[in-house]
Amino acid sequence: MNRARLIAFYLPQYHPIPENDEWWGNGFTEWVSVAKARPLFRGHYQPHVPADLGCYDLRLPETRCAQADLARDHGIEGFCYWHYWLGNGRQLLQRPFEEVLNSGRPDFPFCLGWANHDWTGVWFGSQGKVLAKQTYPGLDDYKAHFRHLLRAFSDDRYITVDGKPLFYIYLPFQIPEIRRLLDLWREMAIDAGLKGLHIVGEGVQSGQCEKYGIDACAYSHHRKISYAGINGNTYLKKLLMTYRKFFNRPEIYNYCDAMKFFLKAGEIPINEYPSLVPGWDRTPRLGYRGVVLKGASPELFRAHVKDALTRCSHKPYERKILFVKSWNEWAEGNYLEPDLKFGRAYLEVVRDEVLGIDS
Repeated sequence: MNRARLIAFYLPQYHPIPENDEWWGNGFTEWVSVAKARPLFRGHYQPHVPADLGCYDLRLPETRCAQADLARDHGIEGFCYWHYWLGNGRQLLQRPFEEVLNSGRPDFPFCLGWANHDWTGVWFGSQGKVLAKQTYPGLDDYKAHFRHLLRAFSDDRYITVDGKPLFYIYLPFQIPEIRRLLDLWREMAIDAGLKGLHIVGEGVQSGQCEKYGIDACAYSHHRKISYAGINGNTYLKKLLMTYRKFFNRPEIYNYCDAMKFFLKAGEIPINEYPSLVPGWDRTPRLGYRGVVLKGASPELFRAHVKDALTRCSHKPYERKILFVKSWNEWAEGNYLEPDLKFGRAYLEVVRDEVLGIDS
């Protein structure tokens, strides 16, 4: 048995869609941002170039199967595919997961995470413009949303906790009357023959879960160092922002310094699922407005993984969940997929520590 249940967030962005063609130009995918990235300071690791899988197209089933094989062989239990339901039935980037669901391939566990945020130009480097608004039209849309999700929840590959399908919500507090929505969905799940739902809410405190009808909370503190130390001083923060703007410098921190913020102190509560962070560098999307955790390495990531495994060792196995941020967020510098600099070293860290297999 694995020492923990690692579920990796999966970005289904790497294929053209009409909306991105309109907003950013024909054929646009995340690879455009990745390919344009350049070093912005001495020692800055950019661009990040994919190795084993190349600059893939997620419309290809061979790519999706190769990703699953890599993940399975290195101790990842499954993928959490980001799911974009903007309201009134509007979806974005749904094709890769729909093909996984329809084809039955790859035969690899999965769950869904509702990325319930506006789509803005900030995602790819421009500012201020909302391209697609996240909406919550009400009861009829909530029912339609659940009916859409039910086919995935009923799939034998779907990841469960205590027999209940795990569903991740990125911004739970933005949902009006979230308790009403989740009560409705649980009732519909029982009526459909499921045991219920296991709802995970990001950014919720463990003591708040019951109040909002959430079963477990999750968090990723990859940016917490930005709000600690010197940046806690408003005056100094403004001074640093002015300095960075004048000299065209991104916000830079050492990964080894940021590590101490990745996890909360002490044992991880049973209803809390933190994230493992292999790295962070948003400059491919935002240029000089990005944040960089420099000096990330497989060796430091190993220490981070060991720490997380130790802190969750007291949990029952069903709840020993750690999310990995992420499997393939290349333009944010957080991914486990092999690149030309480190090869499979990050995956081998996971394999060694989670499966207990020597390199």
